[in-house]
This record gives sequence, structure tokens and C-alpha cells, in this order.
Amino acid sequence: MIGPISFTPAGDPAAIRRLRRDTVVRPVVLVGTGTCGLGAGAGRTLARVKELAGERGWDLDVVEVGCIGLCASEPLLDVQLPGRARLCFGDVDPDKAEAILASVLGGGAWPELPLFQFPAEDHTPWDGVPAIGDHPFFAPQTRWVLKNCGLIDPRSLDEYLARGGYAAFRSVLGSLQPREVCELVERSGLRGRGGGGFPTGRKWRLALETPATQKYLICNADEGDPGAFMDRAVIEGDPHRLVEGMAIAAYAVGATKAYVYIRAEYPLAIGHLDNALEQARHAGLLGHDVLGSGVDLEIRLKKGAGAFVCGEETALIASIEGRRGMPGPRPPYPVTRGLFGAPTVINNVETLANLPELVARGPEAFAALGTAGSKGTKVFALSGKVSRTGLVEVAMGTSLQTVIVDVGGGAPGGKRLKAVQIGGPSGGCIPADRLDVPVDYESIRTLGAMMGSGGLVVMDEDNCMVDVAKFFMDFIQRESCGKCIPCREGTRHMLEILQSITRHPRREHDHQALERFQGVVHLEELAGVIKDSALCGLGQTAPNPVLSTLRWFRDEYEAHIFERRCPAGVCAELLTYAIDPALCNGCTRCARVCPVDAIHGDPREPHVIDQTVCIACGSCLEACRRGAVSTGAGRQTCP
Repeated sequence: MIGPISFTPAGDPAAIRRLRRDTVVRPVVLVGTGTCGLGAGAGRTLARVKELAGERGWDLDVVEVGCIGLCASEPLLDVQLPGRARLCFGDVDPDKAEAILASVLGGGAWPELPLFQFPAEDHTPWDGVPAIGDHPFFAPQTRWVLKNCGLIDPRSLDEYLARGGYAAFRSVLGSLQPREVCELVERSGLRGRGGGGFPTGRKWRLALETPATQKYLICNADEGDPGAFMDRAVIEGDPHRLVEGMAIAAYAVGATKAYVYIRAEYPLAIGHLDNALEQARHAGLLGHDVLGSGVDLEIRLKKGAGAFVCGEETALIASIEGRRGMPGPRPPYPVTRGLFGAPTVINNVETLANLPELVARGPEAFAALGTAGSKGTKVFALSGKVSRTGLVEVAMGTSLQTVIVDVGGGAPGGKRLKAVQIGGPSGGCIPADRLDVPVDYESIRTLGAMMGSGGLVVMDEDNCMVDVAKFFMDFIQRESCGKCIPCREGTRHMLEILQSITRHPRREHDHQALERFQGVVHLEELAGVIKDSALCGLGQTAPNPVLSTLRWFRDEYEAHIFERRCPAGVCAELLTYAIDPALCNGCTRCARVCPVDAIHGDPREPHVIDQTVCIACGSCLEACRRGAVSTGAGRQTCP
């Protein structure tokens, strides 16, 4: 029989209701202090709330919570009065916090309407305030992984337990054999959320069936994609969910030792996870003879140094072993020969964080969400040119249109959406007219992209897709471990080609114009060679951003190559600079800062720019105080 957890509110219904805040005896103020909130100033807001409580004699409970997902409205401040629904206010600086608390606690008129309220049984709702489920950011979402984020104190094991935490792990230990847990996860249809989408239960079964005296589990929290912050937010907001998921997975595969490989650049996440692991050990959930089951499990943290390549599983293993993080050939695969030569299962944060809810609700409930080949939900980090940035969790099969337009609010300022980059450097760009594609592994691949870990970077009409491809190729080239020639040299050559087509024509010498044409002709061929021959998955997917932008935005490439112009006006060297004679008063500031003496004119008379000499450095634009200098993406003569 599985023993009790060392400290738990399970035997006290009143304590459970209090920890869940179903009942509160005094006003509670909750401040979102995840990394996004702190970056927006939540630390100052929190400090002011505590000061006000002392200055005005308010009897308050002040609680720090993680990010609920609506990063665009940070800092977020919630207020819950006894018997009333919890309110959420957005963009709360210290001054606004004082006004909000004074009005809510004093019963006066609010300085502004809350974003939403949290309806609950026995809580009287507030008139005129929408429920969180009616807010456009949350209405289309289905939250399994993010269920507790923004609601609980991430440093409190008791709050996690009060919401059913570790019940799934205890039920697994008490009623299922490891093989049965693998079968349960296989029936659910859960696939790896790290990018490849390999069936999780099948991977576990392969490791379980491999005979060995020692097996390992690794949680890959090395979140290196530009624009990705899913893992960080989950660990900051609900660290015990990850610990419980890892405990379930370790039991299923027979692992007694586990590692969380996490970026050292995530100090808040590391602190919360360290605290959660210590609490779990103290409660008997980790260590020797877990809950009297005879099962041993120790989880350790390993901090990564921020190398993108260490997101690849064989490089990650090498780093944990104390070697340079470089990919190795496969097979053998880690499930048969991994960390220290032992069978090793590697899952990412989101995959493992799905497990407590999956086990608690059953595999059928999980499989009921999503599409035929992609079950459950998917968490996305929504950023870029979108009105409501943040963390989004939707059921598989939901369209990208819903995520970006309905949840994210579309492009701000009335701009036209152009594309979305999905899957980071290993992913690709999907044009706006294809955003009706459902979120599932197979559909995304048909458009030349991949799900990846879940980064979504939205671009509008002001983005240049050639420049986007160049950015990602530069990132991949700098992060290449250099072990294999196709990735090391191939990505460098692809980057050089992209640089050549965004270079000013006057910077081309001798045969460089001809080389530019030839390079572009061979760009797709070169990408194919890299995909077919690179050593690891990161190298094999490195050309995806270029291939996808070539596929969907070839007209922009042609404008850069043949017309020597950037339609979006982003590529600085292809811009043309002109002076409006009606606005120019001949102050000569522009002429004085021009490094090549391309600007001519008499004092107090309108000036002109000699386009045959101008190197498009932009110094004149910065120097002009009258707005007489303007840029254009105008046509230039192709050499």
C-alpha cells in the first residue's frame, strides 16, 4: 500500500478550500511575478502593494503567482474579497495599484474596469465584468498544461496538493505496473512536444524493454529557439507539475535517476524548481522508497550554458556527462544506449507536464482532444507583430488563424498580417493566406514548416521575408557546433548568399554580381544537400526557414535579386534616400554627416543626394530635424 505524503491538506476539507481560495477570510492580492511580469515592472508593483498594506493598515494576504499567459497586459494584479469573485487588472504600475486597491477595498468606483473575473461556486460575481472564459484571449483555449499557471503560488506544495497534485503519481504507484503506464500513454496518443512528435508511450516501452541495471530520464528544458518561452513559464508558474510528470515517466521506464537540463539564463525557473524538488523530497515524493512503494527516484538539475545545439538529445547527453555538447551519430538511440551508456528517455517540459492531467482524467479524455494523428493540446509562445502576446494552449486541430487572430488579436495598428514563423530556426514561415491550417504535426509539415517546441513569431507587412530568412540562417550558423561539414559550411554559404542579395550594388566587385545570381540558383539545391547529409536533426532542418520563404515569398527574393530593392523597406543597403525640397531649409546638417560627400547644395537652399555615390548608410535621415529626408524601397538599376 502506498503511504501518505508527509505533509498534505488532504484530510482537512476546510484547509483545501482555503488553499484553493474557494473561501478567503481576508482580502487577497495576487501579483504575477513571472519573468514577463517582472520585466514589465511587477516587482515595483508588488513592493508598493506591501507598502500600502502597512501604511493604511490593510489586513491583506499578498501572494506571488506565475504568468497566466496574457503577457501583453503585464503587470497583472488580482484582488479577491471574501465571498466575491477574483478580479484581474492589467498594466498595473505602482500608482495604479494604489488606486485599484483603495477603490476595491474601500467600495468606491474603480479607476478602470478589470480585464476579467474568475467565476466560482459560492463567489458572488461582479456586475459588468466579463468572466475569464469570455475574454478573447482565453475563450478559445483548452488549458491542461497551463491549468494552474497564474492561479497558484508556485512555491507552495500545499497549494498544488489542494488542487489534486501528486494524486496521479500516487495512483500510478499504487495500481499500475510500469508496462501498464506505458500502454496507458500509448493509448492516449501523446506525442513528444519537443519538435519531432515521436509517440511518447512507444519511446517509453522501448526503454522499459531494454535490459539494464540503471536507466535514466532526462527532461529537456534547454529552450533555445528565438521567441520561445513555454518551458520557462510552465516551470516558473507550476514547477510541481513538471516534477510529478517526471516521477510518473521515471516509474514507467524503470529509471531511478533523472536530470532536468535547463538553461542557466532561467534563474527564476531554476529557483522555483529547486524549491519544488526540495519540498518533494521532504514530503517523501522523491528519494529512497518513495511513499513506501519500494521505488527510488532522485532528480537533479543540470544547468546548460545556452548552446542551441544542446537541445539536440545526443549533444544534451554529452553535456550532462561533462563533455563538449556536440551531436553524435544515431543509432544507437538514447532509449537503448544514452546517458553513461545506459537506456535513457528524453522528453521535453511540455510532454512531461501533460502527464498528471492525462493520468488523472484518463487516456480517453486526452485522445478525445485533437485530430486523428495529433492528440491533446499544444502550448504556444505567441510573440512578434501581434496585439496580445503571451502563452497560449489550444486543442490540437485548432487553426493558426484562431491562435493569431482570435486569441492574439491580429496585427496591431491595422497592419496586414504577412506570415508566422513556427518552430523556431528548425521550422518555417507560413503565409497569412494559409493560416487556416490546423495545428497538428502532419498539416504543418505540408506547408514546409514544423510544429517544433511551440514558438510562434508573427510578422506583418513591414517585415522583409528575405531578412527573416537571413536572421534565422545567421542564428543557425553561429550556433552550429561545427562537427559536420554540411551544417558548418553549408549554412555559412547559404548565409553568404542571403547577405549578397541584400548588399548594396556598389559594394559588389568584379564577378560578385554573377556569383550572386549563381548562388541564388543553387540555394535550393544546397539546402537539399544539407537536409540529406547533416549529422543531427538541427542541421537537417537548418534550411527550413530559407526553403519556406522561397516557397511562399519568391516575389520578394526576385525583387531583391533582379530589381535590387526591398519591398518592405527593411534591408538598409537597398533603400534609396531622397530630400524633399519643400521641407529642406539648407541647414547643411545632412551634408556634414554624410561619410561619402553624396549630398550637395548651398547653405539655406534645398539639398540633393547623388544616388551614384550614396552608400545608403542612413546618417542623413538621423541628422535631419525637419523630416526632409525620406527613405523608399524604390527600384534601383540592376547591374
